[in-house]
Amino acid sequence: MEIRKRKNADGDGDGGATVNSGDDRIPSSASSKSSRATRSTRRIFLLCLAFRVVNALLIQTYFNPDEHWQSLEVAHRTVFGYGYLTWEWKRGIRSYLHPMLFAFLYKVLHLTGLDTPYVMSKAPRLMQSVFSAFGDLYLYKLSDALYGENVATWSLFCQLANWFMFFCMNRTFSNCLETVLTIMGIYYWPCIRDPSKDYPVNRKWGLVIAALACAIRPTSAIIWLYVGTLELFLTPSKVKFVVLEVIPVGSLVLGFTCLLDRLMYGSWVIVPLNFLKFNFLSSGGDYYGTHPWHWYFSQGFLVMLFTFTPLSIAGIIKSKDKKLSALVLWVLTVYSLLGHKEFRFVLPVLPIALIFSGYALAQIEASVSSLSSITTKKQVSRKKHIVKWSPKLILSVLFLLVTNVPMALYMSLFHQRGTEDAMNYLSEEAYKGRVKSILFLMPCHSTPYYSTLHSNIPMLFLDCTPSEEKGKLDESDRFMMDPLGIVSELAGNWSEPPSHIVMFASEERKLRDFIIQHSFREARTFDFNSNVKRFFHAHFKVDRDLQSSVVVYSNNIEG
Repeated sequence: MEIRKRKNADGDGDGGATVNSGDDRIPSSASSKSSRATRSTRRIFLLCLAFRVVNALLIQTYFNPDEHWQSLEVAHRTVFGYGYLTWEWKRGIRSYLHPMLFAFLYKVLHLTGLDTPYVMSKAPRLMQSVFSAFGDLYLYKLSDALYGENVATWSLFCQLANWFMFFCMNRTFSNCLETVLTIMGIYYWPCIRDPSKDYPVNRKWGLVIAALACAIRPTSAIIWLYVGTLELFLTPSKVKFVVLEVIPVGSLVLGFTCLLDRLMYGSWVIVPLNFLKFNFLSSGGDYYGTHPWHWYFSQGFLVMLFTFTPLSIAGIIKSKDKKLSALVLWVLTVYSLLGHKEFRFVLPVLPIALIFSGYALAQIEASVSSLSSITTKKQVSRKKHIVKWSPKLILSVLFLLVTNVPMALYMSLFHQRGTEDAMNYLSEEAYKGRVKSILFLMPCHSTPYYSTLHSNIPMLFLDCTPSEEKGKLDESDRFMMDPLGIVSELAGNWSEPPSHIVMFASEERKLRDFIIQHSFREARTFDFNSNVKRFFHAHFKVDRDLQSSVVVYSNNIEG
């Protein structure tokens, strides 16, 4: 008997089945088609995985502190017993669910004795590359389900070629895993698909993935509020959807994360509620800077899309897919209402915008195929086999590659690499027993921390915990205003000076005399036996001044 999945009344693909009595064997054509699809999916995943592994190994730069301080640092403390927890963990506005993924990785490395400085620095991004590859695969599958195989191929090309996806997607931000789960979850939601097509969907899987995304990052609820409302509006079984699916699945995932956080925090903590209070009700994120309301529309999202922007707009217009385009608009609009804005906050809808770019490229290709196939009626039936790229399509692809590949490589290999290089260097030196303590005289969280150093030695950085007293400057801000005053204050409390001091070159000239007076010496770049070095950081202004290089001073150098 042949059993084929079909969509039931409420759009849930795991519902009924069509039963054909008679021959108990699945027809060879159906079996062959399924087998080809499985092989194709496997090849696409392996291709994406190979690409993302290389992508992960090429990333040598620092982007945002949360990549290390809100995931790896927490995981390192959990497994090895030392690491720094920022103020967010003391106020209970972060869930341990995401860091536990990397805690598992660290535990495996620890048990196998592979937790060397090099492996510790590379393994987390390699692990993220596996997640990213699944995101790429599901982007292909979603595009294929919506618009067909040709659009799916072009959408995958856009995903892999986009500079920001290359630069950001393999980092250990919670936003990156949220993006993967968003694409996977949307694939399973019936309301996003064309109801006239017969395809397997599983809304319950979509709900589980959506709940996990919200548990990892509560702001993901912005996306799933839209998708869930759309599903509620379109499904005929509204009560079943809410009572038998949304509430049970949501309760199970919320219960699991609350139990995990109870175990890790040592008390009951409702992270989504604390997160909502801080970021939305009290605008706590504004402490880290604000942007004008239109920033995502006028700068942020356009920079992420870069030269794919015209194609994405064309794809939205040509596809007439109001559901997905409205999702992108909804997310950008809601995030625009918040004062504090960052590129990575809207990362989950970047792949959706790139799907529209793929749609536009497929339309350009299709127009050429159509022109090539109208010479005779016989050729019309074979137009899908004709592969011919027009000059317009060739120029479009070359333009995308020429503009995105150099940008991706520069941002991943050069821009802001000094802080990562300095910490990797100090990690190697500490592994050899040459580092006793470190003082970071730079804006807070400018470097990775114990998760990269992987040695339990004293370290001190300038604190930037938000003050309850409005307008009060933190230690990091006071240092930027009066470097010598803050350092002199710190030195007065030293029982013994740190063995190493790390700073940006922009502050070095202001503190050189103080450092020399306290017996610190700059490493000679030509002395390969010295245990300190100067590291290139950036060609362009990053935050405040031009932080062109990172310099490490030590009081352990003889002579």
